[in-house]
Amino acid sequence: MSVKEPKYVTESKRLCKESGMDPNIIASPKKFMTKQELYSKRKSYSDILSVVSYFSNKLLDSLKGTPILIVISDSVGYLLDMVGDETIKTTVEQFGIKQGSLFTQEDTGTNVISLALQQRHPITLIGEDHYHRFLFEVACYGAAFHYTDEDNLLGSVCIMMPIVFQNPLFLTMLSQVVDSIERELLLRKQNKKLNIMNQIMLSRTRNGIVITDEKGITTEFNDFAQKISNRSRGSVLGKRIYESDLTGDYFKRVIEYEEKYENEELKFINENGDKVVCLFDAQPIYEDDKLIGAFGQFRDITDRYLIEEKYNYLAYHDDLTGLPNRRYIQKEIETIIKRNHVGNNPKLAIMFLDLDRFKIINDTFGHSNGDILLTKVTNRLVECLGENDKLARLGGDEFIFLLKDFENDHYVIEIADRVLEQFKHPFIVNTNEFHTTVSIGIAIYPRQTITLEDFMVYADTAMYKAKSQGKNGYVVYTSDMFNNSGEEIKFESDIRKALENNEFRLHYQPQVCNKTGRIVGVEALIRWNHPKYGLIYPDKFIKLAEETGLITEIGEWVIEQACIQNKKWQNLGMGPISIAVNLSSQQFFKLNLVGFVKRVLDQTGLNPKYLILEITESMAMDFTYSLKVLRQLKDIGICISIDDFGTGYSSLSYLKKFPIDYLKIDRSFVRDIMEDNNDVNIVKAIITLAHNLGLQVIAEGVETKEQLEFLKKNNCDKIQGYFFSKPIEAEQFEQIYAPMLQK
Repeated sequence: MSVKEPKYVTESKRLCKESGMDPNIIASPKKFMTKQELYSKRKSYSDILSVVSYFSNKLLDSLKGTPILIVISDSVGYLLDMVGDETIKTTVEQFGIKQGSLFTQEDTGTNVISLALQQRHPITLIGEDHYHRFLFEVACYGAAFHYTDEDNLLGSVCIMMPIVFQNPLFLTMLSQVVDSIERELLLRKQNKKLNIMNQIMLSRTRNGIVITDEKGITTEFNDFAQKISNRSRGSVLGKRIYESDLTGDYFKRVIEYEEKYENEELKFINENGDKVVCLFDAQPIYEDDKLIGAFGQFRDITDRYLIEEKYNYLAYHDDLTGLPNRRYIQKEIETIIKRNHVGNNPKLAIMFLDLDRFKIINDTFGHSNGDILLTKVTNRLVECLGENDKLARLGGDEFIFLLKDFENDHYVIEIADRVLEQFKHPFIVNTNEFHTTVSIGIAIYPRQTITLEDFMVYADTAMYKAKSQGKNGYVVYTSDMFNNSGEEIKFESDIRKALENNEFRLHYQPQVCNKTGRIVGVEALIRWNHPKYGLIYPDKFIKLAEETGLITEIGEWVIEQACIQNKKWQNLGMGPISIAVNLSSQQFFKLNLVGFVKRVLDQTGLNPKYLILEITESMAMDFTYSLKVLRQLKDIGICISIDDFGTGYSSLSYLKKFPIDYLKIDRSFVRDIMEDNNDVNIVKAIITLAHNLGLQVIAEGVETKEQLEFLKKNNCDKIQGYFFSKPIEAEQFEQIYAPMLQK
């Protein structure tokens, strides 16, 4: 039974016949590459030829003893390589079949290379399948190979042999070889792309990248790592990373114990002598669950770290004397008092110092001489410090000593006497001789727990007593000095009834956009309309509310009323504005906060984006909890603001991680920006820091045109303060501002 001739063979023979080819005449290639063209072509095909040759040689090895010749062509038909039986190779070269020859059907008739390139499947040309008779004693098998991801034809692999050795198995083997070639070519192509991408990523990233193998040998050290460390790539590659003083221990634990590290702060001095601060991450690298190395990256935070250092210094130090300032010393005292809450009875005392007649000296001889005098006073006061003592400047001509961990109260009196002794001698300022004395108020922390505010009031009261007694002396505070009118209102039963009797009120202080001058928000501020004492401000009752545990209930009332009022304004046709509400610590750390806020928004119908919840820096100290709650609030759509920014100890790195929208500059910084260069630098630093982090800035306590112009000039986003309006009731707000806020 005869086998039907394949269509591609029939079609090829027909074309040969129509073109007038004589089957009895040997047909040879007519076009050949020059040596240079062949060299260039093979060079451009070097990666492909290496793969094809590898698998071709494996095929030859498996058919050892069989006289076959394997020929490899490019996608056009140029013969690029011939391997196999030397006898066959010598024979076919006599017919012009050699490297660089071009196989086309027009020149060589029915041939395996041309037909293999045309077909989508392996082909056979055996004996009389050929058009020319001189090939009737030859069996040929051929197949094209491609980049399979793009279906891009690359060339062909063909086998030639005497017809007596023909075997259909050769076609199967050739198919398997071509499959292997295509898989390997695709893998190499993908690896090459991946390598290029890795190089781009390593060179373009702003992080320093270090990669090691499973033995800790450094295999990659990118350009940015070189820049951070000031070490060359050549000095690091091939070296054992364990020898690094900076990261060796980290990488060792990653490789040996498969540990991971994240945001490890590393500080070092590079070879240029510059201080460098980085955040370092490291983790194992796996392949098929087997550890094959370690990956580490550095993020250079030097600039941010130095800004933070400068900011912290400016925030807590006096610019003139270099001493700690009021904020710093109050934090120190408060920390010690908090320890007293857990059972410690601190040996603690403070001394308020006020220079006598300093104002006369300052006004008479000028501020520059006054500043010099203050620095000289500082130098003498520092000499009075004991081992555990601290000195701070409160502002102007006021200083404070913090004395702690002393054996008995006599030590405090000794320090006071030592200070008075320093003022017995004149101060020389620019050849002028100044005589000044000092009045000192002393408060020794009592056995019972008191607040920082009370403690400071005691010392201040004693100091004024010392002045009233003729100055140049000290007075120790006693309880009978205190003016009862200055105490906080203590009526627990009244505050418990205040919510029930609807005695609380909300006042609203406008927030104005710096650029447009339009009202864009309000802050809701609570007031207590006491039936006996009239309107009471929160500084008189919030502490009491916290002590009685009512602060959370009051805080929830504020949120609910603020949302109701804002929605009411919108329903009246006033353009939507945001409303800011302060959260107390107790309220923030209550587990149902998020659910409560969501419920209020649902009930009032207020869009969450018009509610701003203000937290303080101290609430951010519990990072994990705070991050979780803030993210949940942000998921609802609420805006978050950090209130009184700059007065707490929160890490600046938290700002980047917390989902916050606003920083609110504390009024204590705004108050003195026209007189205190220190506060000028702090306000500028806060605005710059916030804008670099994509946050908006609100300044509160703006009372003068000069303050406003300064904040405008320095691009503060929102302004709030008495310059525009004091906090007012809702009805008054509607009368004044409703026309401006009409849609």
